[in-house]
Amino acid sequence: MTAHEDVRAGFHLAQFNVATLHYPLDDPRTADFVAQLDPVNALADGAPGFVWRLVEDGQADATRMRPAGDDVIVTFSVWESKEALWDFVYRSTHLAAMRRRREWFQRHAEAHLVMWWIPAGRIPTVEEGLERLELLRAQGPSPRAFTFSASYTAEEAVAAGAMVDGAEPAAL
Repeated sequence: MTAHEDVRAGFHLAQFNVATLHYPLDDPRTADFVAQLDPVNALADGAPGFVWRLVEDGQADATRMRPAGDDVIVTFSVWESKEALWDFVYRSTHLAAMRRRREWFQRHAEAHLVMWWIPAGRIPTVEEGLERLELLRAQGPSPRAFTFSASYTAEEAVAAGAMVDGAEPAAL
């Protein structure tokens, strides 16, 4: 194992994104999106490098949670690496849903997806996701909050002191 792999093995990648709905989830115009939720979530759950995703208590997903607004749904997950997340998003059948996103969601003028490194075994909070997204929107990409196109390594996050201070690992 190289030094790079050794450092990276101690960290996972958190990703948080928001999507503003054109129509409520029970509207017929979002039926195709809703029909894809279970298959896409099952695909994520079985994807190489997948660690965790946010689900509401007693539900299969988090679409009824609205921490960012009544018409905004969130997706929140943790992955072993940026490459594992990329492969799920852009190299799986998830891409077919992504290609249709404009049918269901408004175009965001500002950042809608944020990523950051966390200690392996720690589950980030929704509040942390919202804070990281706001940090990205306010200051642009940094080791604390970044995107696929402007990303940072776990080593850079550690060097920049970008890990959450005092965070206790949570059971996955």
